[in-house]
Amino acid sequence: MSTKDPNAQRMEKIVSLCKRRGFIFQSSEIYGGLNGFWDYGPLGVELKRNLKDFWWRRNVRERDDMVGMDGSIIMNRAVWKASGHEATFSDPMVDCKSCKARHRDDQLPAKDGAKYCPNCGSRDLTEPRAFNLMFKSYAGPVESEDNMVYLRPETAQAIFVNFRNVCDTSRKKLPFGIAQVGKAFRNEINPRNYTFRSREFEQMEIEYFCRAEDGLALTDYWLEQRLKFYEDIGIPREKIHVVDIPDGDRAFYSKKTYDLEYEFPFGISELEGIAYRTDYDLSAHIAASGKPLDYFDQEKNEKFVPHVVEPSAGVDRTTLALICEAFAEETVTDEKGNAETRTVLRFHPRMAPIKVGIFPLLKNKPELVAKAEEVVALLRPHMMVQYDEAGAIGRRYRRQDEAGTPFCVTIDFDTVGENGPEKQGTVTLRHRDSMEQERIAIADLKAWLLERIS
Repeated sequence: MSTKDPNAQRMEKIVSLCKRRGFIFQSSEIYGGLNGFWDYGPLGVELKRNLKDFWWRRNVRERDDMVGMDGSIIMNRAVWKASGHEATFSDPMVDCKSCKARHRDDQLPAKDGAKYCPNCGSRDLTEPRAFNLMFKSYAGPVESEDNMVYLRPETAQAIFVNFRNVCDTSRKKLPFGIAQVGKAFRNEINPRNYTFRSREFEQMEIEYFCRAEDGLALTDYWLEQRLKFYEDIGIPREKIHVVDIPDGDRAFYSKKTYDLEYEFPFGISELEGIAYRTDYDLSAHIAASGKPLDYFDQEKNEKFVPHVVEPSAGVDRTTLALICEAFAEETVTDEKGNAETRTVLRFHPRMAPIKVGIFPLLKNKPELVAKAEEVVALLRPHMMVQYDEAGAIGRRYRRQDEAGTPFCVTIDFDTVGENGPEKQGTVTLRHRDSMEQERIAIADLKAWLLERIS
């Protein structure tokens, strides 16, 4: 009997399922992979796309006080000098003198007050030293100090340096926000916990600009908005821990910070941060560039540097949370009466990579295949569908369960009228979570599905 921790077993099953069903692959796998980098397969990229699209819809398209932008990954080095990243964006690194492994000092386990290497158990460690997390590169044909650049470690700075451009072109009045979804890069000392801590990742960030007197209230407002968002994608509020970061633990420029943490199988870990960054970033870039990044209130004839509240979420971490929350195993009875374990991903329909699986009951019956292809053509312009004619119908259901597909449609002999006219033009609709089935007219199918996946 296995004595392995149940949470560790659960995580191993999730990782195995993600590889088997095409959610997540190790980057450069045929060459041994590269630590901290991951590729998303056909189902994974759809899941991420659904998440990013819904975040954009909810935060940009459904609001009058938000606009979007897409900044470049590489910016002038002066941006990172002004923001403080070049000087201070670092983690404390230690080396184990016994096995030569490198670790973050603040993540080392300790026993009897002494830290030790998690690889070999040795307490013979070097003193911590600062390790800058930004990836370096060079812009242009000459590798010189003058041409050195960084891959951005966050998306926020592109918003700050474009604040005046966005103000002038969008003509928004305070309070308003600028939203961005994009890649960021951090040369983590010790990437871990699958995709949770990676060296290449995506962020979904908002910089919400406001008057100083409104900053604290808007931080609480965005906390509630973000909790509601997670509920709307299928992560229950009770699974998210809200941590009010105390004064001594916040970034020096922050007057208020909430961390939203999720109960991953490997432990409770940060999903998103909501930080009241005051006017630190805009003021730093004004001082360094000498360019105006202030705001003019025409009604009050007043010029000032706005404060900013930043809800910053990780695409990859949220994708992983969606998978962990959706993963379930249950014992069911197959068509032959035998007990088997059903693995299912219970995604919210709006997040599910595939919305509906479409099956002809038998692939060797041309009339069933033709009608199934008609249903595919009817639905494909409106949602992600998958046609499957291989194997027994029960096996096809199980494949879609593992993909998280909320609905399956089977075209059978009733559909084509071979058993009489009563059910002609209807299909069998199967629900993923309950496994219950019902008949529905093909003419009603599109509207029925769109109502449930929107």
